[in-house]
Amino acid sequence: MIICSVNHIAKSFGGNLIFKDLSLEINEGKRVGLVGRNGCGKTTLMRLLAGEETVDEGVIHWKKGLKIGYLAQIPHYENMTVNQVLKTAFQDLVEIETKLKSLEIAMSSEIEPSILERLINEYGKFQDQFTLRGGYDMDFELDRVSQGLNITGLSEKPFMLLSGGEKTKVGLALSLLKKPELLLLDEPTNHLDLMAVEWLGTFLKEYEGTIILISHDRYFLDEVVTNVLDMEDGEIELYHTNFSDFVKSKEEKLLREFQEYHEQQKKIKKMKEAIKRLRDWANRSNPPSSALHKRATNMQRALDRMEKLDRPKLDTKKMLIDFEANDRSGKDVVVMKDVSKRFGDRTLFEGVDIHVQYKERVAIVGENGTGKSTLIKLILHEVEADSGIVKVGSNAKTGYLSQHVFQGVNDERVIDVFRSAVTVNEGEARHILAKFLFYGPAVFRKVNQLSGGERMRLRLAQLMYSDINFLILDEPTNHLDIDSCEVLEEALDGFNGTILAVSHDRYFLNKLFKKTYWIQNGNVLVFDGNYEWARKKLDERNTKISIEEPIKRAEPKTVIKKQREQIGKGADEIEADLEKLEATILKLQLLLEKEAELQKIQDLYKELEDLEKQRDDLYDQLDVVS
Repeated sequence: MIICSVNHIAKSFGGNLIFKDLSLEINEGKRVGLVGRNGCGKTTLMRLLAGEETVDEGVIHWKKGLKIGYLAQIPHYENMTVNQVLKTAFQDLVEIETKLKSLEIAMSSEIEPSILERLINEYGKFQDQFTLRGGYDMDFELDRVSQGLNITGLSEKPFMLLSGGEKTKVGLALSLLKKPELLLLDEPTNHLDLMAVEWLGTFLKEYEGTIILISHDRYFLDEVVTNVLDMEDGEIELYHTNFSDFVKSKEEKLLREFQEYHEQQKKIKKMKEAIKRLRDWANRSNPPSSALHKRATNMQRALDRMEKLDRPKLDTKKMLIDFEANDRSGKDVVVMKDVSKRFGDRTLFEGVDIHVQYKERVAIVGENGTGKSTLIKLILHEVEADSGIVKVGSNAKTGYLSQHVFQGVNDERVIDVFRSAVTVNEGEARHILAKFLFYGPAVFRKVNQLSGGERMRLRLAQLMYSDINFLILDEPTNHLDIDSCEVLEEALDGFNGTILAVSHDRYFLNKLFKKTYWIQNGNVLVFDGNYEWARKKLDERNTKISIEEPIKRAEPKTVIKKQREQIGKGADEIEADLEKLEATILKLQLLLEKEAELQKIQDLYKELEDLEKQRDDLYDQLDVVS
């Protein structure tokens, strides 16, 4: 069933035509990836589908009563915590829950039997509604999405005090909880860490509605989408496949079209030569041959009627990046020994050892808030370590690409910002900026008018023409389109210096980085491999710890029990042991309530039973001693 159809639409902004005569259909239950170069109109189309903008020409039809979810701008939620904001997704259920609670209070008071009977009947009706609409799953769904997107720590914070990235994550969680029939997502992974990206991919694969998403994350697209909409040169084409097969299919299609174009050009050339010969022969005849002239005229008409194929664009305009380090650094580029960092009462990490050597490609990964950016700031000497040694090697010339590039730069022009870092004349600057897709008057635009991808390209232009041999990259693929990501990867692969990067782009991490530092629970673990290898080894390590931890927790209690059996204990000592045991049991009970995996629930329940038996034994011993 078609839930949305787009018929011959056109859209312009400020006299610039974004697209014209665009048509497509979205079928129910499909997960569609919308791809194309930055500036081709993907976000504009998304806003049109969401009803946020109106078309200049054509029409968009939606299924009657279609519920659409689109995170365009973060709404203002005054005087509300994050948890209250997320609960607005269940507004109807919250209202029923409130009515149920008020009825419970009313029924608990002393009232006449007839009124009580009426309240019981009313309570039953509301309870049925609450159950049928999934009211008892509300808290579970809220916890599942909050944990998946790693925003549980924000639940009690006022929404208006959150950062822009945190608000975006909360907005994404709200969109997912509302479960609209048509879910529109524009770069949903930009503010998520790796674990949240993987969780979101799994969540969207199981989503029952229809999804259209824009993303530059190639793994994410492969995991989620079943169809790909390709926007290019004001046209759009649907591919019934995942992203990887789409790339192959598009390449095959372009080669096929080029072959057809080449064959037609050969045919056109032969026809033109034949027409020219026929006319030449006709004019040489004495008298001129009308029959030959007629054949030439008929052939010319056939040529004019032929539908000419456009030459396929095999090479689209891409950034031209070529990083090169003129001087090499020393062997040791970064050395961190026993480094600790605290903010207030919170210890971010401690005992950290990091060693980056010349020409290494090193990645730092971990959940948001674990200290990835802080490690970078320590290396850049923007913050000081509380303890330990942070040393940047001799002759290391650092170039830093921040994910918040050019923040605070507003009225300055692109060309002036570029020349503030690279000493060249205006003509040379314009020539260089053209390599980064800033053509003609675009170099005189204000930096505050640039998109995230354009700002990233401008900073890359500065870095490429700076004297550096050590690149530090903080989410470099954010806001870049897929073509630009691929160009950047090729350039970095050929860089003859050292690279240290923080990223949540798994394709980028797997392709370039052979050493991974993973921050987890205040510790920094090192893996001699790319992200995929590191993830596998980390899962094995965590599984081993999860098996060993219950044994370690239970072991001291077993030793205590054996000691008591051998030499006996006093009442005070047994009570102290009981207190510790009760605390451990309480922690396990809390873990049991939150755990969702069946196997882990069974393991925790078994451990809980063992500890409760030990507790009973201690109470028996206490009775004997007393």
